[in-house]
Amino acid sequence: MKKGAMQKSKQWNVKGAMRLAGVFHFLHSCGSACLLPFLTLYFRHLGLSASMIGIIMASKHLLALVWRPFSSILARQYDKRRTVIVGSLLSSALVVLAVLLFPSAGVQTESGRCNASQPDADPTTILQRTTVPSQSNTTVYSIDQTSVNTEQPVEVSTLVTSNWSARGLRSLKKPEQEEDPHTEFLGSLKAMDAQHQMFFLVLIVMGLWEFMAAPLEWTADDGLYEYLDFVDATDRHNTVKLWKQLGAAFGNCAVGVLVTSLFCLTGTALEFYSYTLFMILTIPTAALLPIYLRKRERPTSGGFKALQLVHGNSQAILCAVTVILIGMVSSAVSDFLLWHMQDCGATEIHMGISLALAHLSQTGFAPFVGRLSRFLKYHGWLLVIAVVSLALQCLYYSFLWAPWAVIPAQLVAGFGTGALWCSVTSQSEDIATPGIEKTILRLFEVLSLELGAAIGSLAAGFVVQKFGVQVLFQGMAVTLALWSSALAVLKWKIPRQRRINYSRLLAADTEISESESDQEKDWLETAMDDARGNN
Repeated sequence: MKKGAMQKSKQWNVKGAMRLAGVFHFLHSCGSACLLPFLTLYFRHLGLSASMIGIIMASKHLLALVWRPFSSILARQYDKRRTVIVGSLLSSALVVLAVLLFPSAGVQTESGRCNASQPDADPTTILQRTTVPSQSNTTVYSIDQTSVNTEQPVEVSTLVTSNWSARGLRSLKKPEQEEDPHTEFLGSLKAMDAQHQMFFLVLIVMGLWEFMAAPLEWTADDGLYEYLDFVDATDRHNTVKLWKQLGAAFGNCAVGVLVTSLFCLTGTALEFYSYTLFMILTIPTAALLPIYLRKRERPTSGGFKALQLVHGNSQAILCAVTVILIGMVSSAVSDFLLWHMQDCGATEIHMGISLALAHLSQTGFAPFVGRLSRFLKYHGWLLVIAVVSLALQCLYYSFLWAPWAVIPAQLVAGFGTGALWCSVTSQSEDIATPGIEKTILRLFEVLSLELGAAIGSLAAGFVVQKFGVQVLFQGMAVTLALWSSALAVLKWKIPRQRRINYSRLLAADTEISESESDQEKDWLETAMDDARGNN
């Protein structure tokens, strides 16, 4: 009996469960931050064009849009959440390493960063970076050699986004005698040029990786939320967001410092190894993660109910359109901001620290966003502020002149993101029926982080391919500025409809009744004490 009681008290140790969940999300966010922001840079290093990278990232978001909710439902239906989480961590950690098997085509720039410290390097060889005066704003790396005969310098130029594949990708083509005529798919790959071969191979590996990694986030989040709901402690669920932000900041900063310091030894492959290491370190915490196992139930139609509620409210529709637009712009920024920083001379340490500051500023601005919402007396104006903030960021990004110049915009990014999701959370509470608030909030997250991100990545890739990164940022700034004006007018014109949440009113009434009874009890005790003192 005593042993069973100890096990029961340990099972429902909410504080211990939240500490374990915090460690899990911290480690997982560290691993994701070590690799995900730098993926497009590595694809550029492989020789892929901007449009190809946009297609790859859009495919990744679309796969997550479909597979993540479906896998979460399956894991809940068959009570296999822990198995799905552990399997997702292990398989994604191993599959992503397949990208390192592809030959690197960006040898020119990397060798330039290491030649200065190598004794075998020619001291008269200087690697310079210039910009081609064209619409694509393409970067050219040239090698100038000086000689005592004062001859004209000889330049060997290589285009970053299109011609890097000339050296590294050539090894993908095998001699004719090695081709297998019975393999139709491989035969079609060999008929392509080297750049398209690389594109399809990376697309396949990234699709497989996303298929393995996508189920983890929702499955772990649902298991923890239902556990806290069972012990009546759902108010503590939001504390894991703090650990996610801190983990992402630590991962960005750590991998930036390590890659810059060990670049001549490991190159950018250290980002992939760091991701794998953190995913494996997360597995022990995933095995102990608090998860409430329900009995097998039929899948609920919460998603369709959430769609109906959003569709039936004009303010919610306006919020949905805004989060899709912000998702498009944010995806384009995350895909190509580091490109722009690299063209300004930034290395991984500049990129990592700037990304970490964005996460830290979002954590620091969270209390101020809540106060601002109470000051404005309507959360809808926070949505307008978030759009204006992102527009100013994009405009600032288009005029970057040095690696560290990005820091002011990154600090503002945290405030804008916090304002956005504070407004979206309040909007979800306004239209939600009891028990469906979390589903509506997740619907808005999917519209922004997956659907909007897919459209944004695809469109941004073609814009950068044709016009360049600066034009992309300027165009997004103008679009957001116009939408912020329209949004402010519509927010003012459309009446606010708020659904009465009876469960919330009942909880508030219970708290008021308890406080009144406590006050009456305090008054009675005081009177009795006075009477005793008089006697």
